[in-house]
Amino acid sequence: MKTSFRAGYGGPAILEVREAPTPEPGPGETLVRVHAASVSRTDCGVLQGRPRVLRLLVGWPRPRRAATGTDFAGEVVAVGSGAARFHLGERVMGFHDVGLGSHAEYVLLEPRHAAVRIPRGVTSEHAAAGMEGAHYARNAMRRVLLEPGAEVLVYGATGAIGSAAVALLHEAGAVVTAVCARRHHAAVEALGADRTLDHEVPGWLDDVADDSFAFVFDAVGKLTRKDFRRVLRRNGLYISSELGPWGQNLYFAAAGPLLGRPRVRFPFPTDIRATLELVTELLAQARYTPLIDRHYRLDEIAEAFTYADSGQKVGSIVLTLVAEGR
Repeated sequence: MKTSFRAGYGGPAILEVREAPTPEPGPGETLVRVHAASVSRTDCGVLQGRPRVLRLLVGWPRPRRAATGTDFAGEVVAVGSGAARFHLGERVMGFHDVGLGSHAEYVLLEPRHAAVRIPRGVTSEHAAAGMEGAHYARNAMRRVLLEPGAEVLVYGATGAIGSAAVALLHEAGAVVTAVCARRHHAAVEALGADRTLDHEVPGWLDDVADDSFAFVFDAVGKLTRKDFRRVLRRNGLYISSELGPWGQNLYFAAAGPLLGRPRVRFPFPTDIRATLELVTELLAQARYTPLIDRHYRLDEIAEAFTYADSGQKVGSIVLTLVAEGR
């Protein structure tokens, strides 16, 4: 089979595509032919081993898996003895945030890996695009007591995490203000944004009234709690999917009451299975359609990572290995 390969940690230039033996499933394992996978900021972190603490999970001093890839959507082609989760021919999707080696023509699914069936009528590309961002968005939402009608601001609303947050918050009944470039306003409105702001306009936050939001979700980490203090209510929360400058979001979250208000929460992502169950329900009912920016082939994987790491992508980047109807 063809697979991505890297011998150590580094940037996209270290990536190659190599031939490797197709794995055979052992007891409890499932072999999946990969139809699509995403190339995400999580993948970039696993490729580079950043932040460095991530290497304790991904492998030290070098990656445990030579192949990149944290998610997949595809078809079951072989099952090991005692593997009863899925049957031959079923379409499945899965995610493991410290690496699956799924940027390859085949991936071996272990019993510990979270995976679910792809709903009927959902393409593998949309299935692959819907997991990573939704996982981090759902975990951010778990850190707040979200009541219907709550006013929420999502900064960075066109990334995989931010766009998923807009959709999930809308589903939860929040009133969502999405912040992104004007050219993308229609896309985030289709996801459920009630109001849009253009961060490319100087002073874009000036016209927002004081104490407007119950919480702010910074999905890109380019700003800080200080930037949103005025528009957050006194009992509001600032949540970011990123550590922030010098890791401040982690420290501010730990400081708790000592910091004063508004408070900071830093979501440590857990329970991938719950995310997949939520995503499949929303995909099946056409209540969530992930944004897809670009499609790449496996032999273009270095280019895909370069674009994913550029900070310019809208929604997800999809690596297509088996073409399906779009």
